[in-house]
Amino acid sequence: MLAEAKDTSELMVDLAYAALYFGDPDMAEEVSELEEQILDLVHDMRAVCILAARSPREADAMSSVLQVISSIERIAGDAVDIARIVTHRLGIPRELVADLSSAEEVSHRVLVRDGSHLAHRPLSALELPTATGMRVMAVRRDRDWITDVEGDLILLPGDVLFLEGAPAGIFRVRELAAAPLWEPPVPPEDGTLSDLDRAVDVLVEMKNISEVAVGLAYSALVFRDAGLAAEVRHLEDRLDEMKDRLELWVLRAGAADLDPSPLRGLLHLSQAAEDMGDAAQQMVWLIEQGEAVHPILSIALGESDEVVTRIPVAAGSRADGAALSKLRLNLEPGFPVLAVRRGGRYFYRPRGGVQLRPDDQLIAVGPDEGRPLLAEILGWRWRADEETGEHVLEPLDGPVALREWDPNRVDASA
Repeated sequence: MLAEAKDTSELMVDLAYAALYFGDPDMAEEVSELEEQILDLVHDMRAVCILAARSPREADAMSSVLQVISSIERIAGDAVDIARIVTHRLGIPRELVADLSSAEEVSHRVLVRDGSHLAHRPLSALELPTATGMRVMAVRRDRDWITDVEGDLILLPGDVLFLEGAPAGIFRVRELAAAPLWEPPVPPEDGTLSDLDRAVDVLVEMKNISEVAVGLAYSALVFRDAGLAAEVRHLEDRLDEMKDRLELWVLRAGAADLDPSPLRGLLHLSQAAEDMGDAAQQMVWLIEQGEAVHPILSIALGESDEVVTRIPVAAGSRADGAALSKLRLNLEPGFPVLAVRRGGRYFYRPRGGVQLRPDDQLIAVGPDEGRPLLAEILGWRWRADEETGEHVLEPLDGPVALREWDPNRVDASA
């Protein structure tokens, strides 16, 4: 249930931003319907937690699960708030729609055409996350919506796919769908909207930072990493500061000769992005305070549609000395890098110009089926131990296995 709730809350956020981008009220309504699933899951999980706590010690451990459940519920509520901008017609500036197309993760939709590579094939055979860096988050078939997208779903001509992922993957997806050339929306060239332009730029950055904060919070829980928890707190502080600046610029823009209606949407969005940062900080509070983290959290987060993984860079691997932009890990194997740990420090949201070094740790999130390829690029062979079921990293040029790689315990170059 926890894995399903996490996946559903992330799907809601993606669909909410997509509804905003495409101005699609039907998609926004779908977000509200998914909220009902989340609320049912939250209710059931809280009941299970209460039943499972039969002693003070068990109650203390279960409190960590309840706190994460509360954070997931909060993120789902933020997604509903974003969708309400469309359903309540609060409006957003055209500049924001254009700038959203250049965010780190973008939404896109494409029609499956008869005779294309996508038609009459199951999603699992297409491997879109590893081949394009984009994943299908929903399918509209006639008047019906399919949000529980499984690998055995066979795509039919006329299906409309809603995808989310790296902007560079859009062109490959459209090629597979035999869709015409696509041009991203361009903001109007009007130098008089400087304050509004600033507010829009800050809001896109807030979207990026809030999503990274949530990803790093899940990573901190999986790895019980205080350093990642500290980074989440830092990001939450930045979101607070950015929201204050955005409100000032929106008020200045409203003082000009502008229609104030779309400005309400900007304020609404900034509040949702800032609250997502608060939810991420609420999760990592457990790590910061040294509280016991129930093992079910690591298990559940490892079973979700998108898994968090941490793999070191091996000396002599394809990644050794390579820039992230050259590796294009967000496209193939479909693992955007959330952070790089180097010498005890974390560099979150590393840019494409960052060159990797041996012993760097990459913390990335992506599809489970893409982990073996990611490990291979970084110089490792990823496999499951037949006896224990644990994942094992083996150097490509040797038999030594690294289980649950710990930089304080094992030298990655050994």
